Amino acid sequence: MRPNQLRLCGVAVGAGSWARVRPTIAEIRRSKTACRLMSGFKQQTLQILSNPLSIGMKALWAFALCLLFVAPGGVAKKRHCMFRVHAQANPQDTAAFASSVHAQLSGKDVAIEKIPRISEQDVIAFYPYAAANGTYGVLFQLDEHGRIALDALSIERRGGLLFVFINGRPITELAIDRRVSDGKIYIASGLTAADIDLMKKDWRLIGQKKR
Repeated sequence: MRPNQLRLCGVAVGAGSWARVRPTIAEIRRSKTACRLMSGFKQQTLQILSNPLSIGMKALWAFALCLLFVAPGGVAKKRHCMFRVHAQANPQDTAAFASSVHAQLSGKDVAIEKIPRISEQDVIAFYPYAAANGTYGVLFQLDEHGRIALDALSIERRGGLLFVFINGRPITELAIDRRVSDGKIYIASGLTAADIDLMKKDWRLIGQKKR
């Protein structure tokens, strides 16, 4: 998966006051930080196979509605933002454990596990940025539990698909084409400003000190 390259715009500093220039410099520094983050995970992240909200919409929206009633296992802290990653299921899985959705890559119906492999409880930080289509993309940093789960998935289910849902909406479909051991999940676009605001209530920005 290759994220869109973030671009920095040149800023001409004239005779303006330092008070006026300082916000611009801060923005450049944030952009440079984002560039470093993006360049650091290019080799491990999963390949994006479909644009947001284009993957078998009727089936996936119905599946997303069911997610509102399925919580990750264990006692967990309540979050403002819902983040669920579901794996493609084995064909022999019964209806009790899997649902059928339409995959954008193959154009065929595939089974998707009802229980998420990774959830909002596994996220510890994120980094948002503006996408070219007017939406937002996000880089998620997982905790150790989430990192191990993603690593195991990338090995055991290589060649399969992951389906990402955020706040009850199908966002994107990812191909497992390599091992991912760094605990990072990259969403190229499809998120709203409201989604980002909810994330800010739950997680720190990547690069910031722990809360």
